[in-house]
Amino acid sequence: MSLLTSAAFRVIPGAFILNSGIQKLGMDESSSAGLQNMAATGIPMMKEIPTEKFGDFIAYSEIGIGATLLAPFVPDRLAGMVLTPFAAGLLSMYFGNPENTEDDGIRPSQEGLPLAKDSFLLAIGLGLALKGKDDKKSKREKAIEAAEEKAQSVRKDVEKGAHKLCKNINLKKLPFFN
Repeated sequence: MSLLTSAAFRVIPGAFILNSGIQKLGMDESSSAGLQNMAATGIPMMKEIPTEKFGDFIAYSEIGIGATLLAPFVPDRLAGMVLTPFAAGLLSMYFGNPENTEDDGIRPSQEGLPLAKDSFLLAIGLGLALKGKDDKKSKREKAIEAAEEKAQSVRKDVEKGAHKLCKNINLKKLPFFN
């Protein structure tokens, strides 16, 4: 994956998630309770976190995820492994509430449209997490091909040099040919 492609996959979602987390800092208890109830539709264990701490828990989680995506020294695969479960959690809220989908249980209703858009985050996370092996293989193959080309070039130069050297040597003058 090129640097530009990697940046496109990471900068926009990273900035969005980071901003979302910063906006949740210092959330009042009633807002925290509403957010907790919504989160519990997809992940019931979220109810176990004390309501007064839930807002900060979500805020710091989003800040960490956003910062991870924005940090250039964090490998793409690691950034993808951080984003993927976060996005999966958001989608579990989407599928956990029947009001979010049409009768078929897949297509988003008007209420579910904001959460359905999080499927893009899941796709980006999976793309980042799974991209490494193919890229490493192609880099390795490119390095091998370059080394083979260099070796062929050196071999040809050596053959040319040896041929020129042999043309200028009179083998009959060498002691072991007499």
